[in-house]
Amino acid sequence: MHTFKHVGALAVLALSCFAYIAPAAAGPSDYVVTPIVEEGEREIDFKAGTRKLRNGTRESAWSIGLGYGATSWWFTELYAKWHHEPGAPSTFDAWEWENKFQLTETGKYPVDVGFLLEIERPKDRSEGYEYKWGPLLQSEFGLWQANLNLLIEKHIRIAEPEKAELGYQWQLKYRWKPSLEAGVQGFGGMGPWNDWAPSREQSHTAGPALFGRVKVGDHQTIKYNAGVLFGVNHTSPKHTLRAQAEFEF
Repeated sequence: MHTFKHVGALAVLALSCFAYIAPAAAGPSDYVVTPIVEEGEREIDFKAGTRKLRNGTRESAWSIGLGYGATSWWFTELYAKWHHEPGAPSTFDAWEWENKFQLTETGKYPVDVGFLLEIERPKDRSEGYEYKWGPLLQSEFGLWQANLNLLIEKHIRIAEPEKAELGYQWQLKYRWKPSLEAGVQGFGGMGPWNDWAPSREQSHTAGPALFGRVKVGDHQTIKYNAGVLFGVNHTSPKHTLRAQAEFEF
């Protein structure tokens, strides 16, 4: 009964968010953001991903960031990002400022709630600025942990105006032991927030993932996760390989 209570609470909260929010397709190196913040934590974060598109070409992206838990409820991180598009050389792509806010006390309620705000400044100034924001939801039941994030993406000061879009991230993992956990995760985009794209034009990927953290010294930990994602429909990438490694100190 306790397990169903947590799952039900996460589902209800997710549905309530869908009523007000709306996505963009995930990038090759995107990861599932969790709502928990640790004050004083510092980290160097590396993310990378590559995906094979339906036309046989490949797109890749990677980034490196430096983050800090400024308070018990606010974690901030600055990233430098690179991108490789099909038929083009790899180039520096953008600066990104990510801010995560923990809105509820960890474990106090059936669902831990946070909020994400990202601001990206692309190298190509015709792309303006990219904003991404939305709720971060997490629930735990026994050895299982579930996450669901609903994120709006909007470009401003762009040469060709675009509508805000709704994207989602989800994750379910079994916490077997700290150094090795297994689960599944998925990413997707629904289209403009107020007029979702037809299902054939949406993007949905999902697949198995591994997680873990290993202590390498006093107050020093390497935290990792990696996944193999498969496209659910014909407008999604055929498959994506993504990985993230964080050095926390």
